Amino acid sequence: MVIRCFNERRHIGNLLDALRRQTHTPHEVIVVDSGSTDGTLDIVRAHPCRLLQIDPADFTFGRSLNVGCAAATGDVLVIASAHVLPRREDWLARLVAPFAAPDVALVYGRQTGNDLTRFSEHQVFQKHFPPRSDDDQVGPFCNNANAAIRRALWEQHPYDESLTGLEDLAWGKWALSQGHRLVYSAEAEIIHIHDERAPEVYRRYRREAIALRRVVPDSHLSLWEMVRFLTHSVALDLKAAWRTGRLHRVLPQVLVYRAMQYLGTYSGLHYRSPVTHELIMRFYYPAAYASRAERKGSEENSQRGLHSPQPGGRAVADEGPQRAGARQELPAVRG
Repeated sequence: MVIRCFNERRHIGNLLDALRRQTHTPHEVIVVDSGSTDGTLDIVRAHPCRLLQIDPADFTFGRSLNVGCAAATGDVLVIASAHVLPRREDWLARLVAPFAAPDVALVYGRQTGNDLTRFSEHQVFQKHFPPRSDDDQVGPFCNNANAAIRRALWEQHPYDESLTGLEDLAWGKWALSQGHRLVYSAEAEIIHIHDERAPEVYRRYRREAIALRRVVPDSHLSLWEMVRFLTHSVALDLKAAWRTGRLHRVLPQVLVYRAMQYLGTYSGLHYRSPVTHELIMRFYYPAAYASRAERKGSEENSQRGLHSPQPGGRAVADEGPQRAGARQELPAVRG
């Protein structure tokens, strides 16, 4: 089992503890960390698992997964994000069971939220991870927060390390093109814990929309379509909130979440510049990038004989492309 993480002190211990309670315990647990500084590593080292570390400068989702998969020894590679939690003690057994059929390349499980999850993201989970399983999925949608792949096929086709996201969708697309089968298991259910602020939602959707143009080159979203989809999604969310008596409580977060989702998607799909190392750092480590940009600006000002900002003022880094989420249709980008 491969778990990728970065500053997951609040969640990873719960996941590692839950793995030991599974009816089908993992053969091995490999944690791939990309620069945690919050105590995550201390928690990982206190559990029976193998810790691999990669430099933040080398991180992409595909890169971290390839490092973990290369170190694993099992025939089936289970992949999970550090901020998920199995809902059932037979989660892992359910996730790997379909691999008894030799044509299955990938299985991914259901995702739901918890009390930290924004109302709109609950709606996203319900749409993309329904309660009914699909033993022969037509499209390539999948999600590596809760998935498993056949090792022999990963050896033929590792994850694309150049993508800013959607490495799972790209791999699923390849597997289908080779005649293999993708399975969605609603019984293999996890809680996916997202507690994101508005800028983080925007970055997530923008990052994955940039990747989507690589994976599905004809992906597009006009300004008019963005407004139409945004309005429609907000209306559906508010209708659902009204039915449950939560309209007034969730109205502001619905408006913010959906705005960040569609603005991020629109911006990402219209991004045309090369995906540089600087861009990737802005995606995955925005706080560190901003600090580095401020330090660099101060150094440049000093070299020019200029003074750094006085107390009470601040230097604002130029805001560049940020993060994104996608089932099959646009712009239903995933959470």
